[in-house]
Amino acid sequence: MNLKELTIKQAHELLQKREVSSVELNKEFLKNIKEKDKDIHAFLSLSEEEALAAAKKVDDRISKGEPIEILAGIPAAIKDNICIQDGKTTAASKILENYVAPYDATVTKKLKEEEAVFIGKTNLDEFAMGSSTENSGFGTTKNPLDLERVPGGSSGGSAAAVKAGFCVYALGSDTGGSIRQPAS
Repeated sequence: MNLKELTIKQAHELLQKREVSSVELNKEFLKNIKEKDKDIHAFLSLSEEEALAAAKKVDDRISKGEPIEILAGIPAAIKDNICIQDGKTTAASKILENYVAPYDATVTKKLKEEEAVFIGKTNLDEFAMGSSTENSGFGTTKNPLDLERVPGGSSGGSAAAVKAGFCVYALGSDTGGSIRQPAS
């Protein structure tokens, strides 16, 4: 089975059956990001240490025979306008280049309660104001199917990360088509 094409359900089943560990799963996705994201630029930052530590906790629970939630241990990417406590949240703007979130957004708090693993923050149009992911303060995201094209936006980094096989799922945001355009 190609790990890069897993659904959430398939990844969860593999973890429960111990056919793959969460650490192995997350390492595979992180390796793929390091090898290929230089061309796509879906990510603004990676959280490798934190992701592998969270994955190990899930593996420990599985090894003890404890049940896990469906998102537990599965690599996810988070659009960089959604706060993760103690992590950078730039909203793809140089103005916020060194901003560290003092709190979790409600959605990341809830995902942490489910033991989701955040492997990194994805690119977007600056302050989520755009429709192509070309207007990031940190560079354009490319469509993984055709590097001459863009993935749409403003959640283009999240969409590109999923399609490129950099994570099982990703969060985006939508106010005027920001996730619908990239998803199409």
